[in-house]
Amino acid sequence: MAKEIGENTKITIDLKTIGLAVGGLVMMIGMWFTLQADIKEAKELPEPEVGRTEYDLKDQMIRNTIIETQKDVGEMKEEQKEMRQDVKNIERMMMQK
Repeated sequence: MAKEIGENTKITIDLKTIGLAVGGLVMMIGMWFTLQADIKEAKELPEPEVGRTEYDLKDQMIRNTIIETQKDVGEMKEEQKEMRQDVKNIERMMMQK
């Protein structure tokens, strides 16, 4: 049978549970106010400027990455050619038998 919950329902909670609930609530409220203060501070800070040096470094890094990728693709194409030649050689050997 299901118990009905109403005005006369009695719940027992020990002091330890109440303390934990209050402590958790206080902690969450503290975190909320800290977060609000951090947001307010972040809004007041000036936007960071991207300097010419930083821009040049990022640009050079991107260019180096592209060059390295092109080299890797070239090496893969060479390996692919070698593998195709190996497969052709194996096919010729199989046909001769």
